[in-house]
Amino acid sequence: MITKAKRRIRIKYRVRKKVSGTAGRPRMSVFRSNKQIYVQLIDDLSGRTLAVASSLGIENTIPKKEQAAKVGGMIAEKAKEAGITTVVFDRNGYLYHGRVKEVADAARNGGLKF
Repeated sequence: MITKAKRRIRIKYRVRKKVSGTAGRPRMSVFRSNKQIYVQLIDDLSGRTLAVASSLGIENTIPKKEQAAKVGGMIAEKAKEAGITTVVFDRNGYLYHGRVKEVADAARNGGLKF
């Protein structure tokens, strides 16, 4: 029987074969743990991370979906500072729902184009 974690990893590898980021259009990768959410803008050609945002500095008293929305806004600001306007969204095998969707919507509202 395939577990939820193994299913996510299969999807992650399948999508990573097709999705790649460049310096002009980096890959926006989302990682979701039980407590935190992390977002990176990655240039896959040079293997460098261009910008990072996470919920580590955000207070834990607000709901996780609101934390995710703040992280999406933070990554949009950091991308603007780095001169990045368009990204390729990599949901990292997670369903496009809940916190992952909140990050994407907040980044779009912040000015990033997917």
